Amino acid sequence: MTPRKKLEGLVAATITPMTPDGQINLPVIHQYVDYLVKEQNVKNVFVNGTTGEGLSLSIQERKQLAEEWMCQGKDKLDHVIIHVGALNLPECQELARHAAAIGAGGIAVIAPFFFKPTNKDELVAFLEKVASEAPEVPFYYYHIPSLTGVKIRVEELLDGIKAQIPTFQGVKFSDTDLLDLAQSISKNETGQFEFLYGVDEQLLGALAVGANGAVGSTYNYLGRQTNLMLQAFAKPDLALAQKYQFLTGEFLSFVTKLGFGVAQTKAVMTFVSGIPMGPPRLPLVHASSEFVTKAKAKLDSIVWPDGV
Repeated sequence: MTPRKKLEGLVAATITPMTPDGQINLPVIHQYVDYLVKEQNVKNVFVNGTTGEGLSLSIQERKQLAEEWMCQGKDKLDHVIIHVGALNLPECQELARHAAAIGAGGIAVIAPFFFKPTNKDELVAFLEKVASEAPEVPFYYYHIPSLTGVKIRVEELLDGIKAQIPTFQGVKFSDTDLLDLAQSISKNETGQFEFLYGVDEQLLGALAVGANGAVGSTYNYLGRQTNLMLQAFAKPDLALAQKYQFLTGEFLSFVTKLGFGVAQTKAVMTFVSGIPMGPPRLPLVHASSEFVTKAKAKLDSIVWPDGV
């Protein structure tokens, strides 16, 4: 059996393309895969997560999307990670079994966020029940306390987790607490776990404390520039890496003041890639034409190092 390739570098948190009437637009994904690989040099994806509106989709839609990404990504993508988190355990388990059946490179789960786990033991018990349904598939915990309200520290979660979840592979760490990230990585002395950072505008700080890579929405349309930042950091050329990070931050700060979320991300991806991402699903509403005009002008005005 071929050893599993380590997941590192950039992972695009995929957008779910939709038709104007709000149905998932599966035929677009073939073009989407080629765009990520050829234009952004991004060969890993995280499907049905926050950016993909996973919790706004039906179970059937999530399965269809997972299958399409696996099909279109065959021999093109290195890793397809499927987010299988939901508000109830049976749906998570069903999605985990499905991901395993179609050969996903990994599965990830957020903490349930209506009835929440209140301590580490409760959270690990839930995660174990999901992971055990896909016993051959690498398992990632998706830590995003700003949305789930589950603030159990990752450093605490890691204690003994491999014994309880043998497939545990790492964490999608979508939080600004770099101390928790650093302490978690410090515990990872054998290097068995992968830490993928999820706050795009702070990626350079996460790399400095040892993150393996990143999962984020901006890598759909700023993957090329962020890959150059990774290369600069690895050289190391910290001054150049900072330039890339500062410019990414400049754009995100600008659009955040306009109101920036999944709907606006779909709009940015549409005008950058030329691939129609369509509207978001209610209760989210379509980005305004004013947002699109201003965001496009701002992105066009940014002068990246080396003429990128």
